[in-house]
Amino acid sequence: MAQFESASACIRCNKEDVANVVLMPGDPLRAKFIAETYLENPVLFNDVRNMLGYTGTYKGKRISVMGSGMGIPSMCLYAHELYTQIGVDAIIRVGTTGGLPEDLHTGDIVIAMSAATNSNIAALYDSPVKLAPTADWGMLKDAVNSCEELGYSYRVGQVVSSDVFYNPREDAPVRYKDLGLLCVEMETAGLYIEAQTSHKKAVSVLSVSDTFFTGESLTAEEREKSFTQMMEVSLETAWKNAE
Repeated sequence: MAQFESASACIRCNKEDVANVVLMPGDPLRAKFIAETYLENPVLFNDVRNMLGYTGTYKGKRISVMGSGMGIPSMCLYAHELYTQIGVDAIIRVGTTGGLPEDLHTGDIVIAMSAATNSNIAALYDSPVKLAPTADWGMLKDAVNSCEELGYSYRVGQVVSSDVFYNPREDAPVRYKDLGLLCVEMETAGLYIEAQTSHKKAVSVLSVSDTFFTGESLTAEEREKSFTQMMEVSLETAWKNAE
């Protein structure tokens, strides 16, 4: 059987090998870790450009996990193709984030209700209004319920999806914090707009890897492997939406 190849040639797989729900960490090695740690009988379905994607079962339901890469452009490419070319129904971003309030600490869970952004991605769509990147309510509720069922503390609110890692505006974090934004990351706004315009579902479940004002930080290895609570919440949320 000939494999499907996406229009960008960034995904090559058999469509039926991808589940209807996909977890998407930015780092493909984190996708590999989730698959090998939590999924039964994980099978690699994509390795083009080393953007690893796996499908296995979790509590009897098929779930996929695949890297998204870093930043809104990469997330939009993969999310768009999964939604519109492969037929995925829902994507859960499983990501790291920098905390803004002093009472957010490394390892804490943030569920993104919406995403403010300095990206101009919304302007690309012929809309009479400027799109507001927002989670699917049902999936957000599932993520909250999963946190409560597992006994994990969490925060729900608006996050910042930045187009740059090194922001030349040094006052940006202070101003974000003043607006009550919870954390800064680089993909959620793109995912939410792709879901909205593709008439699909998405939610972003984040774990704080460092903080802007208290100086807490984790190593790259700790970021890759230690966010087990975020992963478990995301898997439970995926299970609630899997076929």
